[in-house]
Amino acid sequence: MKIHAVINLCRGGFNQFSSRRVDDANDVINPKTGKPGGAIFGSAPCFGSKWGINYLRTITNFLARTGLDLLEHDGPYPGDICASTTHPGHRGEPDSQWVNWSMNAGLYRWCRERGIYINQPDYYFFAGGNKTAMGYREDNWSLPRAQQLIHARQNIFDGTWTKPQTAGWMFVPLTEYQGGGAAATIEPLREHLDAYESHFANTLGAGVQACWRGPRLYDSDETKALVKKWVAWFKLHRDILESDIIHCRRADGRDIDYLLHVSPHLKERALAMIHNPLSREVEREVVLPLYYAGLTDAVLIRQQDGKRKRTKLDTEHRARVVVKVPANGHTWLVIEAP
Repeated sequence: MKIHAVINLCRGGFNQFSSRRVDDANDVINPKTGKPGGAIFGSAPCFGSKWGINYLRTITNFLARTGLDLLEHDGPYPGDICASTTHPGHRGEPDSQWVNWSMNAGLYRWCRERGIYINQPDYYFFAGGNKTAMGYREDNWSLPRAQQLIHARQNIFDGTWTKPQTAGWMFVPLTEYQGGGAAATIEPLREHLDAYESHFANTLGAGVQACWRGPRLYDSDETKALVKKWVAWFKLHRDILESDIIHCRRADGRDIDYLLHVSPHLKERALAMIHNPLSREVEREVVLPLYYAGLTDAVLIRQQDGKRKRTKLDTEHRARVVVKVPANGHTWLVIEAP
């Protein structure tokens, strides 16, 4: 069996297990039809098949021999049930789901014992996995650019209820992805700097890293300056951006939405990232719950790089701040102890 790997700068590799066919003898057998097909994402090999058992032996040998320290794994997805009675790794349908999960969990434990970072599908965190998708439907990246931005913030908001932002990755389709045409595409980047910048604000503003799918990160000096600006901004605020999140208002496309990062241990005790999906500038009062930032009396708040303003907290340790947010834009507030 061949292992197809894309070698990244971080000495890692990508390998696709699911959403593919091997052959009738080794694929997951649909209990309803008795034939291949009908897995969670179409077709998939069974880990308990002869191919799957050999796959486990081959991929661990590959990782051990190459010394790669990152595995980006696409499948298998927990939940696939296989009705085959000829696969040597499981007895039939009743134990097939457990076998497919446990063999994959064993692979991840093996990787973590050797210091190999795992970017895995679904929730294998208790089996050694490090990072999974924040949560989205790939077809949604075929929506027009403005809708992509709103649904991305919705998925970040929802995905960070059950895991920290550093354990979930997002997606930015620089080129067309599964359709949508020019309306869904950021390329040429220099012609869509507003949407491109909003993707940076969406992801980095939430402390989330993304898969930037395309051949380049910039195509002009202006685009390069935009990339450098947001990378520098993220580095400046990285500690607070990767701290705990307070969910304030979920994106709905009807008014502002925002998240609040908090930590009682940093100089920047909190940072609120605020987005405006409307086509006009708005002035809104935002409520910032700062108890988990270790602030209970008064705070210093500045909007972006503006002057610090002392603000009194209410009896529930909340600050109320009036902010202006540009049309189809964003802003942020930095909160420090007085």
